[in-house]
Amino acid sequence: MSYQPLKGQTALVTGASSGIGAGVALALAAAGADVVVNYIANPKAAEDIVAKIVAGGTRGLALQADIGDEAQVEAMFDKMIAAWGRCDILVNNAGLQQDAAFTDMTLAQWNRVINTNLTGMFLCSRRAVKEMLRVGPRPDVSAATGKVICMSSVHEIIPWAGHVNYAASKGGVKLFMQSLSQELAPQKIRVNSIGPGAIQTPINRPAWETPEALEKLLELIPYGRIGQPADIGKAAVWLASDDSDYVNGQTIFVCGGMTLYPEFADGG
Repeated sequence: MSYQPLKGQTALVTGASSGIGAGVALALAAAGADVVVNYIANPKAAEDIVAKIVAGGTRGLALQADIGDEAQVEAMFDKMIAAWGRCDILVNNAGLQQDAAFTDMTLAQWNRVINTNLTGMFLCSRRAVKEMLRVGPRPDVSAATGKVICMSSVHEIIPWAGHVNYAASKGGVKLFMQSLSQELAPQKIRVNSIGPGAIQTPINRPAWETPEALEKLLELIPYGRIGQPADIGKAAVWLASDDSDYVNGQTIFVCGGMTLYPEFADGG
């Protein structure tokens, strides 16, 4: 049996039917957790992830919810608690882009990104934390009372012209995560973020699907390869496990060095 540091724990991963979220859900399951796969519009894709989770020997459950909608978030957690009784790990992964030049950006584009990327994180975290506090410590399975992992981005520190709404949402995630971590640390709930760089997923296909596009992208990645969802999954497992029990309020950048200002590598 492989190392399973999350055995006996339950997790909910938002936006987990594809891309980074799917990679995280599968990694948590492989580490022993039962995993809720949240999705918004593709039940078959979510059920496919659940089937892989179950085939690996843990429980999976696909639950639909628009995380920017309070009533849907509450109903999703109600179903999870009815099925499994608790939520030990929350991964706030769901996010989207609505790109536009700033002067062309509509209020609807701004609101949609902020609502999903930031408000949705608030709604899911609020309910998950209530459940973690309700159940209380379970030292037989985890040193922490609960773990919240926020999916941020390298763009919580790197400005991104043409993507003002997205970058603003991720900057907000940084202080949301740190403030929540500061508030919940006395209750032994750990809150951290993962900041992915360029990850090979359907959402950014134009950036890597041709050799020319990939070559241009790799100019921004000192390590010389594009990331995979499994890279983020491994980081999520570590942050959810007791191996990182003294890590709190931190963003772990998983980006191949994209935050190292590679344009200055040759002296600027």
